Amino acid sequence: MAQSGPVTLPYFDASPAEVRRLCRTGQVTDVTAGMATGYIQANIVMLPAALADAFHEFCLKNPKSCPLVGMSRPGESGIPALGADLDLRTDLPRYRIWRNGVLTAEVSDLGDYWQDDLVTFALGCSFSFENVLTACGIPMRHLQTGKGVSMYRTNIACTPVGPFSGPVVVSMRPFRSQDIIKAVEISSAIPLAHGAPVHIGFPAEIGIADVNVPDYGDVTPVAENELPVFWACGVTPQAVLAASMPEFAITHAPGAMLVTDMPIAHYQELVERHRGGVI
Repeated sequence: MAQSGPVTLPYFDASPAEVRRLCRTGQVTDVTAGMATGYIQANIVMLPAALADAFHEFCLKNPKSCPLVGMSRPGESGIPALGADLDLRTDLPRYRIWRNGVLTAEVSDLGDYWQDDLVTFALGCSFSFENVLTACGIPMRHLQTGKGVSMYRTNIACTPVGPFSGPVVVSMRPFRSQDIIKAVEISSAIPLAHGAPVHIGFPAEIGIADVNVPDYGDVTPVAENELPVFWACGVTPQAVLAASMPEFAITHAPGAMLVTDMPIAHYQELVERHRGGVI
């Protein structure tokens, strides 16, 4: 697949390795929603080794927000279980640099920021269950309009561990009633992609004053015949970093994920079960 210039269309049929190559060469520079159908996408958190044990425990105590897909050794630029040719320094579209809890830069590679003591945590992403919903013909407005998914800070607190604490961030997709049932069943079967929703309808109950004013991502309109459905989101660690203020950290930019070689468990079975209106 020869391309020149930025890639703007979702590559549903591209392999994970090809998506990573497109990121590495600067051809994918935005969100990875819809790419590499059938494979796990991951949020990224990189921390100095001195904080790794505490953050690892934080992930285990908060599995809905931070489902642990993989973890590197200190200083390693790859996680072999997630991709043989994977380079964590270049293979995401965009990265965010944090210092003392403050976002200081957003970059396309980590050449100027990599440290030899960094431990990388790969955390599951809702884009993975979106793969299944798309294959089942369940519409999602942010994909239809080419926008980023809407994300919000909530009044739900993460379980704190050591220096790490903060609010749960959620992503929102509006659905009709019949599609909500399918979306709940499908996402429940993929715990590495945040599992089942944490809330349906009534945004104010989880501290969202206006669903049309997301904290991250783009606005996703909710039609009169739809309800907003909220899933725990891998941007939660960014809210936690802002609250916990570690001296240095790196994350993915919202929506700009690592596409791994890990297949979505039971992908074909889920698609066959839920495609075509069968519940």
